[in-house]
Amino acid sequence: MDDYALAIDVGGTFTDIVLLNLNTGHFHLLKTPSTPDDPSRGFITGLSRILDANGVTKSQVRRIFHGTTIATNAILEGKGTPVGVLVSEGFKYVLEIGRHNMARMANPHVWVKPERPVPPERVLEIGERTLFDGDIVGALDEEAVRKAATHLREEGVESIAVSLTHSYANPAHELRIRELVNEAFPGAHLSLSSEVLPVFREYERTITTVLNAYVMPRVSSYLENLDRELQGMGVDAPLLVMKSNGGVFGTETAIRQPVQTALSGPAAGVMAAIDVAGSAGIENCISFDMGGTSTDVSLVNGRTPTVTLNGVLGDWPVQLPMLDIATIGAGGGSIAWLTAAGNLNVGPRSAGAAPGPVCYGLGGSEPTVTDANLVLGRIQGKIAGGVLTLDAAAARRAIEEKLAGPLGLDLHRAAHGILQIVNFHMMGAIRNVSVERGYDPRDFALVAFGGAGPMHAVSVARLLDMTTVIAPPSPGVASAYGLLVADFKNDYARTSIRKPPDYDVEAMEGIYRELEREATQWLDAEAVSADKRALSRSADLRYAHQGSEVSVELTGAALDKATLDSVIQSFHQEHRQIYGFSLDQPVEVVTLRVTARGRLDSAVIAPRPPGSGDPSDALLGQRPVYFESADGFVSCDILDRARLSPGSTLEGPAILENVDSTVVIEPGWRATIDEFGNCIMRPDR
Repeated sequence: MDDYALAIDVGGTFTDIVLLNLNTGHFHLLKTPSTPDDPSRGFITGLSRILDANGVTKSQVRRIFHGTTIATNAILEGKGTPVGVLVSEGFKYVLEIGRHNMARMANPHVWVKPERPVPPERVLEIGERTLFDGDIVGALDEEAVRKAATHLREEGVESIAVSLTHSYANPAHELRIRELVNEAFPGAHLSLSSEVLPVFREYERTITTVLNAYVMPRVSSYLENLDRELQGMGVDAPLLVMKSNGGVFGTETAIRQPVQTALSGPAAGVMAAIDVAGSAGIENCISFDMGGTSTDVSLVNGRTPTVTLNGVLGDWPVQLPMLDIATIGAGGGSIAWLTAAGNLNVGPRSAGAAPGPVCYGLGGSEPTVTDANLVLGRIQGKIAGGVLTLDAAAARRAIEEKLAGPLGLDLHRAAHGILQIVNFHMMGAIRNVSVERGYDPRDFALVAFGGAGPMHAVSVARLLDMTTVIAPPSPGVASAYGLLVADFKNDYARTSIRKPPDYDVEAMEGIYRELEREATQWLDAEAVSADKRALSRSADLRYAHQGSEVSVELTGAALDKATLDSVIQSFHQEHRQIYGFSLDQPVEVVTLRVTARGRLDSAVIAPRPPGSGDPSDALLGQRPVYFESADGFVSCDILDRARLSPGSTLEGPAILENVDSTVVIEPGWRATIDEFGNCIMRPDR
């Protein structure tokens, strides 16, 4: 019997499932509505349906990959667990003070500081003192720890975050606190900053540890329930969870460090974009994932995703290594509305999965991007493989009554205005990850996926003068597919500031070896064989007197003076790429990092079978579709994408329909289907 891998990505609107035959490389897909009240229901329902539909037994499943938004939603919606925090004496208000900055574009006269996830009365001080070099100069007040743990237990707190000064340099006091809390408060969920984020900067380290504690009970309960459900169904395959850094880890680690899953779904989409672009022979791409509630974009240079250490989740900094993904509230469910001044705007508010766009007929009353696409003929009357039948008349009424009438516009001009505005929003997000990082988007291909991405991709590409757009074979489940091409990946770091001229290379090499021992222990725990594991080193550097760092990869088996000189030269080049200049200034080494990888080799997709290459074989008919370049409706070929064979070439305007998405090829563009079923679109010049 053949072996299979399952990938399940739970989104805000749909749960996407991909079933991959590990022997043949063929895959099957399924979309089912998400169940926001209990995401595990959509997970289990989708898993059962796709196995039954394809005659696959539960014993044939070898791995299950999961992209989850549990941690993300809990933080963004403020629905985490009450947390208590233990800090060093004198640091009670570290969360309240935060940083002296505010959100970009905020009005300084009306900006209100976000309410912290933990009020000061639940932040308790503990006597102790550790210096930045790890020397302990003040003993831990163990009695204060016991009293704090007892107090928090009596207050009904379930989760405790511990963030002591300079514990990244010496975690001894935090480790002892864990022992003491376990004695006084058995069953408490504990997050130690020395394990979650062992780097300097007190506020960022503390808030990240607090967020980890904030979501830990909810995530651990969810993953433990899933494990039980799967075992109860007779599925023995390991459950692997997607991380924000583009790798996966097992549920045991995910339960301890749930904040690592903050960008779980979007990160999987980036990994899919890398694989899709690579199959089309393209090294540089920008992933463009437009779903029901949001759009995620990320830049990939040389098949390497851009990683940031300055991630933000809602109002909070999360300084863990994360794929550099810009997210905006622009999706198919984004609501179009009029400002107080009578101007048309779109998003960030979304109709979500319930009630959804007006055309879903589930109680939605405000027009959305999906409603506009339906009114303009860009999508048909059924989506998600016929799961949802769309009400075009209701969509027309909503746009007419809420927007076109008040604005004095024709119905179709108003609907097109919705699309124009959301396209400009998405163009801005792409500029954020490209132009603002020193890259020209014209040097990249746009890989468009998500349920709505391929409908908008050519319009967005035109705004940026991009000349290559790729829609993968199954864009609507691309993030789920991205789970299948991910590998085990975990990051280890320790701040150890070294200043010239004495960098103490020997001491830094010792820290690297300690981090590599930790990484090796994790790979052992995940049962990664020796021939499929790799360790890589990097370092965060800065110019003297600077307040931010740039991360640079190291080469070579051991750190020596020649290697360090090479790293410093690479730092100058990276700084010039990002900021447009470099300085003749002393360079400081700030944080040392090790990344552990374990290759999984899950997804090896088979090429499509050859065919006639004649697109007329896939022709379903024609319908009028509105295009701005044509200044109105034009008759447009509608094709069944699943019946297009490699080598097929299509002239726009044309629309390709599939079970999970719709591709819009605009007038003046030409599309080619490659051997893997990718639809590659370029201007017809």
